[in-house]
Amino acid sequence: MRLSTFRDLARRARKAPWTWRYGFNCGATVLHALERNGMSAEAARVVAELDRNGVALTTADRLLGVGGLFEELQSAVAELERDRTRAITAAREAGSRRGFPGEKRFIYRLLGDRPVMDRRSVFARFALQDPVLGIANRYFGMYTRLRYYNVWRTFRTEELPHESQLWHRDREDYYILKLFVYLSDVDEGAGPLTYAPGSHRKGAPQREPEHFLEGGVRRSRDDQMAEALPRERWLHCVGPKGTLVFVDAAGYHKGGLARRGERLFYTAMFTSPAAQSDEVMAAEDGPPPGLDRARRFALGGRRTGL
Repeated sequence: MRLSTFRDLARRARKAPWTWRYGFNCGATVLHALERNGMSAEAARVVAELDRNGVALTTADRLLGVGGLFEELQSAVAELERDRTRAITAAREAGSRRGFPGEKRFIYRLLGDRPVMDRRSVFARFALQDPVLGIANRYFGMYTRLRYYNVWRTFRTEELPHESQLWHRDREDYYILKLFVYLSDVDEGAGPLTYAPGSHRKGAPQREPEHFLEGGVRRSRDDQMAEALPRERWLHCVGPKGTLVFVDAAGYHKGGLARRGERLFYTAMFTSPAAQSDEVMAAEDGPPPGLDRARRFALGGRRTGL
């Protein structure tokens, strides 16, 4: 068998639920099944809503309660913005001009394009809090890996929708759980995340929208999505500062088309340990001794399987 044929078979196997779970992610699945940790009623509600719709909203107060890291996160981001005032202003001006596919000039990443995974920072610790990591692990049914975190500022634009402002699915893994923590009020004019409920892999089979290719990626316009799922069923994830949005980005979604105001938010992404996505963060040393199993998996290196 040629190597290219073997690799093609391996890629296909990763898209099949049984081999994805019990072949490539067997250890993470079995060990998580043995876990006896409970979760709060609010966290359980979020998981149930994720299972049903592919997206769920809560707030820092309801999910994290007293002692959560939201205030510390806000302070750290405010300091970043003060330190990067000139860079943000320059990026805002450049964002008014459309770039090449993949550039996303309408977004400024406060931690840089390839941040270092620093487990001591509030940006890592926020994603590793018990309620957040517990939701990710319960949704996947396995111990997950924290693949990415950053802070994004979305600029106002008058350009036609492009890139992730159009409907699309992310492709890193079978499930892809993203967290968005609003650090500013997000209304319809700030380009909120918009989701097609039930389009995730846990949902019932749905009609696929017509699409076109943009930089090799499938994208759909609003009119194309409306033919597959009526507009009144779309979920617009608006909310005040302190809103938390959990979303399976393997389902159809779009966001970032800010027409009237800017959007500031923290984001984190969880995948299975064996996900074959690009490494979008620079690695630090491996997990230190003394961490519990969930955090060792979350901070561990790539597990390649086949």
